Amino acid sequence: MKFSEQWLRGWVNPQVSRDELVARLSMAGLEVDSVTPAAGQFSGIVVGEILATEQHPDADKLRVCQVSNGQETFQVVCGAPNARPGIKIPFAMIGAELPGDFKIKKAKLRGVESFGMLCSAAELQISEENDGLLELAADAPVGEDIRQYLNLDDASIEIGLTPNRGDCLSIAGLARDVSALYDVPVTRPQVPAVAPAHDEVRPVEVCAPAACPRYLGRVIRNVDLSKPTPLWMVERLRRSDVRSIDAAVDITNYVMLELGQPMHAFDLAEINGGIRVRMAEEGEKLVLLDGQEVALRADTLVIADHTRALAIAGVMGGEHSGVNTEKTRDLFLESAFFEPISVAGKARSYGLHTDASHRYERGVDSQLAREAMERATALVLEIVGGEAGPIVEAVSEQHLPKVAPVTLRAERINQMLGMDMDAAQVEQLLNALELKTSADGAGQWTVEVPSHRFDISLEVDLIEELARLYGYNNLPVRYPQARLAPQTRPEARGELPTLRRLLVARGYQEAITYSFIDPKLFELFTPGVEPLLLANPISSDMAAMRASLWPGLVKALQHNLNRQQDRVRLFESGLRFVGQLGDLKQQPMIAGVATGSRLPEGWANGRDSLDFFDVKADVEALLGYSGALDDFTFVAGKHPALHPGQTARIERDGKEVGYIGAIHPELAKTLGLERPVFVFELVLSDVVEGRLPKFSELSKFPEVRRDLALIAGRDVASSSVLEVIRDNAGEWLTDLRLFDVYQGKGIDPDRKSLAVGLTWQHPSRTLNDDEVNTTLQNILTSLEQRLNTTLRK
Repeated sequence: MKFSEQWLRGWVNPQVSRDELVARLSMAGLEVDSVTPAAGQFSGIVVGEILATEQHPDADKLRVCQVSNGQETFQVVCGAPNARPGIKIPFAMIGAELPGDFKIKKAKLRGVESFGMLCSAAELQISEENDGLLELAADAPVGEDIRQYLNLDDASIEIGLTPNRGDCLSIAGLARDVSALYDVPVTRPQVPAVAPAHDEVRPVEVCAPAACPRYLGRVIRNVDLSKPTPLWMVERLRRSDVRSIDAAVDITNYVMLELGQPMHAFDLAEINGGIRVRMAEEGEKLVLLDGQEVALRADTLVIADHTRALAIAGVMGGEHSGVNTEKTRDLFLESAFFEPISVAGKARSYGLHTDASHRYERGVDSQLAREAMERATALVLEIVGGEAGPIVEAVSEQHLPKVAPVTLRAERINQMLGMDMDAAQVEQLLNALELKTSADGAGQWTVEVPSHRFDISLEVDLIEELARLYGYNNLPVRYPQARLAPQTRPEARGELPTLRRLLVARGYQEAITYSFIDPKLFELFTPGVEPLLLANPISSDMAAMRASLWPGLVKALQHNLNRQQDRVRLFESGLRFVGQLGDLKQQPMIAGVATGSRLPEGWANGRDSLDFFDVKADVEALLGYSGALDDFTFVAGKHPALHPGQTARIERDGKEVGYIGAIHPELAKTLGLERPVFVFELVLSDVVEGRLPKFSELSKFPEVRRDLALIAGRDVASSSVLEVIRDNAGEWLTDLRLFDVYQGKGIDPDRKSLAVGLTWQHPSRTLNDDEVNTTLQNILTSLEQRLNTTLRK
């Protein structure tokens, strides 16, 4: 909403500066976006009149003008195409200063002396129009200072209103708030009822009363639209960012800006029969005032006559609804209340946005239509003449909005604002907004809400009004008081920031991806699982809540690969969503994705590609962070998104806590990945749950090491072999390592060789060979019995 400061001060004029007024409006919730002077800084420019013109002797595009300032006549050379005798224009005389510190001096243009300058609107920074001289009204007083004549010591103030404050989309609404803020009276223009001068009416029929509970129409005959719009109105419209068109349109726009009621002036000759407010027929054609033809939908409310649609209600008129300055002699003025939901979104759906739709979508005072009709009628008669007929009104009282009284409690005010507000002050502030209060004497009020405040229906709405009028910056500052006891945190539990730093240290970079993904991508990574779909997604490719962090990470990896990043390692921590509403499980996870070379490019590093075991080492570093690595096992597993031969399920005490593996070749092909990509995903709560380390006294006795070369079945997992060894190696085993795996020449194709190193150390004595040999024999016996694994010969 943009408006003229002088216009507002004509309604309510607090004795404060412009800067203070702007600051107070912003603090009251009417945020000021910009303050623009009505014109640039200049002086010495008066109203001039061109008395005569002649062609410049040496320039085709220049004219030599004789210009009067009311006392003297000056010769001025001008190149404006509209410079002609009889018009009044801004005349900058010798010594005048224009915006930009440009001082007017005597000059000679192509050999002809010029004693001043004739100005355009752009040169005075009044507007951007620069296609000719600024033509003033024929009755402009010659010689008067142009700043005074046009009231240019003004500013256009633009406020950004929240959608609930549609009542402030007018000078009347703003004046109401300013009056309440400064406790000064409002001087509202008198709007007397215009007595009918004839009996002509057009019947009005409302076929959709729920969408249009009130519609008023009036016939005004014998208007003269050739008469110009008064300068004061043109200037107020311009400073409100509304372009002047003709008197009829300007008057309806003026009333909309002044009172907040959108209106429309129809050419009476274009209306066949009467007015019918109805829903459009599906596919019905309408050519709008801007020349665009639209096919109407059945849910669109239209203003029609008895043969065709004339306008989209609350949005824009059609080509047969507009007035013509040359042909129009009779007007039909419209003033209506349209239910906000019925018009909400209609303008946008047709690719339109108008001042009327902007207001109707936010809500217009349902009781304002008649006052606006009388105000517009009076202006029409004053500016373009004519005779007004009686007002025809169609109203459905049962469909008009009804506001119930709201109860306000002093106790609740204190609770929410942190202060006791005097009862008289409460009533003064609310009454200033035309909210009628009735006190019960026990710290409680019944408040009647006026029709223009359709955003107030709850007690908190009233308290918000009190807070913003009192001043948010004046409310007391109180710190919350509570008995707070520090919460204990298990010392064995790890922290996510440490895991992040650990992965960063291993060459990963943290990524943050959306929690909602493309349903097609969801199906690729978790086929057969029903996704949790959003009711109102941002876009169709962000409609499903992720059941894994992999889809987002793989898309981020693709983005990097497409930008020549050959070595990519990314990780993310976040929620995955499993199940449907009512049984939804939101589980914190940590996941990663990696591809490219094992080591960064460098003269000392090889060019080997990353493999499964490199990523497994990163995962083991995460699992070992909490000191419980031995609790986790990697078991050959299956996952629809992972390679059948390079997939491991990660378990902790038999419970599944995550997966690691290579992206399935078919999935990689679908995603356009032309290189191996490895991923992992872990349940965060299981990763951070650790155990405290315990100190064991260091032994000063020698270690004993034995290496075993074992022959095991090709399908026997090395972890199973190590588990059997650990179960039978006794309590003094300090280290167990698998240091070689061999398959090939000299080994049965169905078998493999595992080389294992075992280290024992006793805390209080030296172990002897018999003890170690006995333990080794027990290990070999158990391996043969449980896993058919024997000592290699």
